[in-house]
Amino acid sequence: MLVFQNPDFLPMIFFMMLVVSVLSGLILLLPKVPLNFIRIHTVILLLPIICALLALIFCNKSINFGPWYLDTLSWLLALFVLTISFIVQSYCVHYLLGEKSYRSYFALLTITTAADSLAWLSNDLRILLICWGVTLLGLTLLIGLKKEWQVARNASALSGRFFALSWIILLFVVIWLTQATGYWKLSMVLSNNSLAQLDSWEKSCISLLFIVAVIIPAAQWPFHGWLLDSVIAPTPISAVMHAGIVNAGGIMLTRFSPLFSGDAAQIVLLVLSGFSVLMGTGIMLVQVDYKRQLVGSTIAQMGFMLIQCALGAYWAAIIHAVLHGIFKATLFLQAGSAVHHQKSIVRTTQPSSLLWTIVGIILAFLLGIVFWWTSPRDGYHLINTLILGWSVLLSWRQLVANENGRIGRIAGLTLFAGAAFVFSIVHSAFFKLLQESIQIQTEPPTMATILALFILLVGIALGLLRVRYRSSVFFTVIYLWLLRLSEPKSNFFESHPKYLTRLMSQGGK
Repeated sequence: MLVFQNPDFLPMIFFMMLVVSVLSGLILLLPKVPLNFIRIHTVILLLPIICALLALIFCNKSINFGPWYLDTLSWLLALFVLTISFIVQSYCVHYLLGEKSYRSYFALLTITTAADSLAWLSNDLRILLICWGVTLLGLTLLIGLKKEWQVARNASALSGRFFALSWIILLFVVIWLTQATGYWKLSMVLSNNSLAQLDSWEKSCISLLFIVAVIIPAAQWPFHGWLLDSVIAPTPISAVMHAGIVNAGGIMLTRFSPLFSGDAAQIVLLVLSGFSVLMGTGIMLVQVDYKRQLVGSTIAQMGFMLIQCALGAYWAAIIHAVLHGIFKATLFLQAGSAVHHQKSIVRTTQPSSLLWTIVGIILAFLLGIVFWWTSPRDGYHLINTLILGWSVLLSWRQLVANENGRIGRIAGLTLFAGAAFVFSIVHSAFFKLLQESIQIQTEPPTMATILALFILLVGIALGLLRVRYRSSVFFTVIYLWLLRLSEPKSNFFESHPKYLTRLMSQGGK
C-alpha cells in the first residue's frame, strides 16, 4: 500500500504497460510468430487496465506527469477505452479467425485504442493532436482493412476524408489558441488569464470551428454518412468505435469546456445535435438492417450527449459517453444473435389499467418534483426533470400498468424498483467521482434552454402523432426520406466484373 502513495509510481507503470501492449500487437505482424501468441497478447492487454483501475482508486489527487495531466477523469477515460479494447480483441480471437488480415486487426486495434487513451491523458495540445490523429487514421484503416473488397475501400475513403477534415480544423483551432495565448499546455490555454486575451469574436470563431471538428467524428448531421457506411466493417470494429472515438465529442467538449462558457456557439451545437437526435431516432425506427438500427441509435445518442454539453452538463455527458459506449459495444458484439431464421416473435400489448396508469402519472409527477427541488434550478435540470418524469411514466406503463396478473405486476414492480435503485447508485457514484475533475460552468444561455425544450417537445409530439396517424401522407414522406437517407449509396455494393460474372454463373446453375 505504501508504494501507491508515490504519485509517480502508478503513472510510470501504466505507461510502461501501455508500451508493452503496443509492442505485443506489433509482434503479431511477424509471420513467424505463431497465432497462439494472440492469447498471450490479450492477457498483456489487461496490464494497463489494471494499472488504470488502481490509479483511479488510489490516486485521488490531480498530478502533472511530464506532458500528461492525470486526474480521476483522465484515469476513468483511459480505463474505459482500454477495457472495451480488451473485450473486443478477446471477442476477435475466434470471430476473425481465418481472415486474411487477422494479425493486422489486432495490431491496429491495439495501436488505435492506445493512442485514443493517451489523447485523453495529455496536457500538451501537440501530443493530443498526434494521438487523436493516430486514432482517426487507425479507425480509417480498420474500416478498409479488407482491401480486396471494393465496398470496404469506398467506406474507408469516405471516413478518411471526413476524419482528415475534422483533424485539419482541430489543428487550425489549436494553432489559433496557442498563438493567441502563448501556451501549448491545455491547462494554461484554458486558464482565465489566457482566455481573457481572446476577443469576443475570436472566441466565438474558435468555438464554432471546434464544434465542426467535434461533430464530424460524432456522426452528426450533415456529416453522418461515414458512420452509416461503416457498417460494412466487421462488427467488432463497429463496437470499438464506441471506445472514445465516435463518442469523443462529449469528451473533447468537456476538456475544452471553459472555452464555451456562455458562448453563442452553444446554440449552434444545440441546433445541429437536436436535429441529429430526431434524424437518428427516425433512422433507427425505419431500418430493418440491425446494424443500421444500431448506427441510427448511436447518431441520436451522440446528439443527446452533445445537447448535454451545450447546456453545460459536462459531467452528465461523460457519464453518457461511458455507459452508452459500454452498452452499445455490447449490442454490436451480440448483433449475430439478433437474427432469427425460423420464427418471428409477435409481441402483444395488454390494455393499460386506468387505476395503475393514474398511479404512474402521480409517481412520475412526484419524482419529477423531488428531483427538481433537490437539484440546482437551472435550464439543464428543468429538461432533465421532464425527461425523468416522462421516462418513469413510460417504464411504469410497460412494466406495471400493462400487466393483468398479480404475478406480472409484482415482477414489474420489482424490476422497476431495481432499475431505479441501480440508476441512483450509478448516478451518485459517477457524480462523486467526477465532481472535482470537471469544472461546473455557468448557466447556459436562456435561448439554449428554450431550444432544448422545443426539441424535446417536438420529439414527444412526433412520437404521439406517429402512433395515431402513421399512415398519413406526412409520415409516409418522412418514412421514405429517412429510409433513403439511411440506405447505402450505389458504391456500397460490390460491382467488380469478376464478382458479377461469378454471381451470374451461380444463378445460372
